[in-house]
Amino acid sequence: MALVAKLCGSAILVGTLLVPGCDTTKNGNSGQGADSTMHDHTNRLIHESSPYLRQHAHNPVDWYPWGEEAFAKAKAENKLVLVSIGYSSCHWCHVMERESFENDSIAQLMNERYVCIKVDREERPDVDQVYMTAVQLMTGRGGWPLNCFTLPDARPVYGGTYFPPQQWAQVLSDLAETWRSDPARMISYAERLHDGVKQNELVSVNDAPPQFKPVQLARMVQAMERTFDRVDGGTDHAPKFPMPNNWQFLLRYGTITGNADLTAQVHLTLRKMALGGIHDQVGGGFARYSVDALWKVPHFEKMLYDNAQLISLYAQAYRAHRDPLYRDALEGALAFIDREMSGPEGACWSALDADSEGEEGKFYVWTKEQLGAALGADAAFAEKYYAIGGAAAWEHGTNILLREGDDDEQARYFGMTVEDLRIRAARVNERLLAVRNERPRPGLDDKSITAWNALMVTAWCDAYEALGDERWLNHAKRTMRLLLGKCRRSDGGLWHNYKDGRATINGYLDDHAFTMEALLALYGVTFDEGWVTEARKLADHAVLHYLDESTGMFWYTSDADPPLIARKMEVSDNVIPASNSAICKALFILGHLLEDQRYMDISTRQLNNMVDGMERYPSAHSNWAQALLMRTHPWYEVAITGPMALERREEFGQHYVPNAMFLGTTGTSALPLLAEKTLGAATTLFVCEDKVCRLPVDNVAAAMKQMK
Repeated sequence: MALVAKLCGSAILVGTLLVPGCDTTKNGNSGQGADSTMHDHTNRLIHESSPYLRQHAHNPVDWYPWGEEAFAKAKAENKLVLVSIGYSSCHWCHVMERESFENDSIAQLMNERYVCIKVDREERPDVDQVYMTAVQLMTGRGGWPLNCFTLPDARPVYGGTYFPPQQWAQVLSDLAETWRSDPARMISYAERLHDGVKQNELVSVNDAPPQFKPVQLARMVQAMERTFDRVDGGTDHAPKFPMPNNWQFLLRYGTITGNADLTAQVHLTLRKMALGGIHDQVGGGFARYSVDALWKVPHFEKMLYDNAQLISLYAQAYRAHRDPLYRDALEGALAFIDREMSGPEGACWSALDADSEGEEGKFYVWTKEQLGAALGADAAFAEKYYAIGGAAAWEHGTNILLREGDDDEQARYFGMTVEDLRIRAARVNERLLAVRNERPRPGLDDKSITAWNALMVTAWCDAYEALGDERWLNHAKRTMRLLLGKCRRSDGGLWHNYKDGRATINGYLDDHAFTMEALLALYGVTFDEGWVTEARKLADHAVLHYLDESTGMFWYTSDADPPLIARKMEVSDNVIPASNSAICKALFILGHLLEDQRYMDISTRQLNNMVDGMERYPSAHSNWAQALLMRTHPWYEVAITGPMALERREEFGQHYVPNAMFLGTTGTSALPLLAEKTLGAATTLFVCEDKVCRLPVDNVAAAMKQMK
């Protein structure tokens, strides 16, 4: 009772920016494969496609999936509702499952007193947004597992993240008793909290004429610089998330403005991550974040969205700096996605767990004895190469493989040529990967999220541009065809989720925004105008079903979706850029390509609403900052026409051009910007700015000089 009394007398706190899982998220169990085990309990989640929901299908808790059936039962029986939200690779979600949701006595209490709903946050990010906001307003923090109690009408009254079993049982008892004895008090609190949820993150309309200035970006960068870790890269606190969009912005801004100190911090960060334990040195790809400031100890789960964005970042950094370490990290991550995260139809899966055999990271770590057994004569080399027993030492005699220097530094240490070192290291990694693959594997969440697959399409385009390898362009085309085919709705929009040949759940704004960006990326490296046509179709669908005319911003959910207790706008950039900032950038580029002022006006109004508040929290507005960079510094339209247009386009991959879009044709084009730019049989390059073109040139080097 004391707990609930505290709840009902508390003031609503101002929410903080959520960094997913920074407080309570680690990782979990498997998501695929038939289950032939005999179980004492089976609930209705057995019929769901989500690997996370199916993990809970044999709990003694009488779980419902999200939907009207659960709330109808709650209203009929006058019970509070538990909305419990997590995802398949969330370690603490599974700890709470083992401790509480598989506990028969606790489950009995839950079933008797509550209607219990289990939600996969990756399938229903709209539901997660609403109840995460509520918990942040109540507690000042958030994370997963997210457990939010609501009235029978879905309005929240209490919540938190992970609860130990004894505390969980007490919460269950206290809340149910207060609902029985004093429902008016809980209803009153729910009304106030509901108002807070509805108002949180609503955007103030800026009706003043847009005035986008370089000084706005300069102040943002100055604020970001104050948080830099100048020794180990990243920011000066732990845990450390890669935050690819932040470094992508800073790389672009530093390059455009000639700020060598800024680009040096970007390169320090990327090098430290590539050498650290957050980077899977053997299998490629990156873990979700590092728990320490050294990039050493990862949360071992691997997410598609992180790796897609990091592939893009390392591809762009490689073009800017030509560091072999970046190329290795890029190629390793591409190989990891190809080997472990790609389905047979071209859709990429969502996540790999941290846990295997009930232990976090067990799949990835090595004892000295295991290395010796795996490598034989190469073991001594590997021990030095991966700092075994020294910097790599972790717990229980294990090591998290990392490197204390790049190939040049290590070659000097070993007294070898770089080429010989790379040959030997490749042999070691090949053998370690083969041995590791014989271990019990972490669980795989094999659902495919449209937005994350779109990020991967963009990543493959960036990789193709940096490396010139047709494999990655072919991967991008194949996945995009799947998204536009099997994940396309009859109304022209996109489905959000794809699994086992079936697309489900009406798409959210990020599904449409990231797919638009991916289509424009595909056009930018292929000059196939069919991709632009598809981007325009999605833009028109988003404007029709997601745009809020009163503010100029986009809702996260479609007007065709059943309403939740609040309709949210996603405006803060996080580990994934905000869907509003993504569509703002996409509409800007699409508007330029098509000379469509409507798209440009929507994009400009969005940015104008945001610009005054960006300096206060720059790391939460890095994608908005990229949209601002397009307007405050020269934005180039590079048009290439003629029979060798694609070859000239490929040559640009040897250069880093951070504030430009590419368009072209080998024949004729319907795009306004290409009109009258075909000069006979010659291949010609036009560098234009704001529709004003410099003198045409016939080679990439000359075009690059025009953009200096």
